[in-house]
Amino acid sequence: MEFDRSPGPAADAGPAGPSAQPVATWQTSLRQAVRSLDELLGILCLSREELPGLDATSSFPLLVPREYVQRMEVGNPRDPLLAQVLPRAEENLQVDGFGLDAVGDGPSARLPGILHKYQSRALLIATGLCAVHCRYCFRRHYPYEDSPASLAQWDESLRYLEENPQIDEVILSGGDPLSLGNAKLFGLLGRVASLSHVSRVRIHTRFPVMIPSRIDSDFLERLEAIAFGTEGKPVWIVLHVNHAREIVGPLVEVCQRLRRSGAILLNQAVLLRGVNATFESQRDLCKGLADAGVVPYYLHQLDRVAGTAHFECDEQLGESIVARLRAELSGYATPRFVREIAGEASKTVIL
Repeated sequence: MEFDRSPGPAADAGPAGPSAQPVATWQTSLRQAVRSLDELLGILCLSREELPGLDATSSFPLLVPREYVQRMEVGNPRDPLLAQVLPRAEENLQVDGFGLDAVGDGPSARLPGILHKYQSRALLIATGLCAVHCRYCFRRHYPYEDSPASLAQWDESLRYLEENPQIDEVILSGGDPLSLGNAKLFGLLGRVASLSHVSRVRIHTRFPVMIPSRIDSDFLERLEAIAFGTEGKPVWIVLHVNHAREIVGPLVEVCQRLRRSGAILLNQAVLLRGVNATFESQRDLCKGLADAGVVPYYLHQLDRVAGTAHFECDEQLGESIVARLRAELSGYATPRFVREIAGEASKTVIL
């Protein structure tokens, strides 16, 4: 698996948290991301004694931008943002039912970088790089080295899209597509959007949450050219926000800019033990997203990937939370509770 060692974005501070030096660009910010467990604990004034069972030598290395660390509560070993990035020895346990490819990416691979699970939709693994290493990542074992590394290397794989006119939606995922520079990202996106049978394109990203400055003026101009250009292809951007404390001023501002540039914003969250597995957490998250102009689209039951079992919650808990959300929130502010089952024709709605 390919792990992030490249440049990355910058953002403003969130709620009271550790201070950080301002950075010039999103690339600089990503280069300066925290990659050491001891450094992360030092910034948050925490000790290993307060957090037993850590793993500083994980094969899935720690990576978290300083902008995100700033939103964590100093001195709180149970901070829900910290829990999402903290490597634990539990990740090394072999748990029945948890495997390397829980969502069936392997069988759905057609050509390098192309996954075709669902009839009318195809997914491009644009890169293996990310702005953050989420410990529950469902692609933490994915063979990213098999995906194209340059625009020229995409030629053969993109021909697959041309030869399958039933595909009317293409998703850029990874990794995180926004790890690519604007020229490469929109070069790929533009080639996809130029296909006459592709009606819409979608980008899945956590960058606006982690490093909001990744959404720079050049990005917005290129996005607007696709959304409002002669082809006028709708661009859906799916964010990944798991907790209301991730919705800080810089992210809200980025969402406003994205909407003005023609993006339609959705969110996919994951139900995670120790992070957001309460009605109150989910209610605050959904309200915060709706207020920011983002539709809380999916709440995922955890994908059962090796190394993530300690995050899993009972499905019944998720059902009860979503039932309460439906009773309290508007329909557009209530997510669908879903599970991805390998080989199925779509996501499976649990409730």
